[in-house]
Amino acid sequence: MKNPVPSNQAPRLPSPQAPRYAILVAGGSGSRMAADRPKQFLLLRGEPVLLHTLRRFAEAALAVEKIVVVLPANQLNTWEQLCQQYQVSIAHTLVAGGATRWASVKAGLAALKEHPEGLVAVHDGVRPLVSRLVVERTYAAAATHAAAAAAVMPKDSVRLLSQHGSAAQNRSRLRLMQTPQTFEIDLLRRAYAMPELASFTDDATVVEDLCRVQLVEGDYRNLKITTPEDLVVAEALLGL
Repeated sequence: MKNPVPSNQAPRLPSPQAPRYAILVAGGSGSRMAADRPKQFLLLRGEPVLLHTLRRFAEAALAVEKIVVVLPANQLNTWEQLCQQYQVSIAHTLVAGGATRWASVKAGLAALKEHPEGLVAVHDGVRPLVSRLVVERTYAAAATHAAAAAAVMPKDSVRLLSQHGSAAQNRSRLRLMQTPQTFEIDLLRRAYAMPELASFTDDATVVEDLCRVQLVEGDYRNLKITTPEDLVVAEALLGL
């Protein structure tokens, strides 16, 4: 797909009342969980992890107009069956993802092609504890800066490895990236119209050549469920 506008064009800033959309990307296989199913389908407090995440973005106060859920093609039927089993009534569009996260986000964006303007939040489907406050912060910051992402400061000391050993880093100047990462929709489309690079680790790295990404305060409870220990912690946090 060709860039709809030149890639060096400054992003347009939407109004604070711009329509809001969300893309929930869940492409994990669950190999590190040593489980019998992908981690997005593991049960958390008796319900699939992905359902908890979907519910967060469906909160009325966030006013998200359309939610797109991106899953591997071979998991679509499983999710549809789970939606029936758990009587999920939250409206969302289901999309088959690609071989990489980048390709999956691009597929999610394609499902929003009929929406020429607005703000789109991209969120990991296995971050089910994200708070409404953090999501709102990213939408509000994206309305002002066109690109925003949640992040937290490392709690532990950090060292940088090199061929000469390691060196201490000032953790007050470092941030651990979280999601959602939220963008003016045309800016995100222009970024994803460019070729995929191995250096892309999240949506912020895809966009940052076109626009400075504003970091907003995340939440240490907004954990990404990757290992069995994460699931135990998430269970405990949901019980607070």
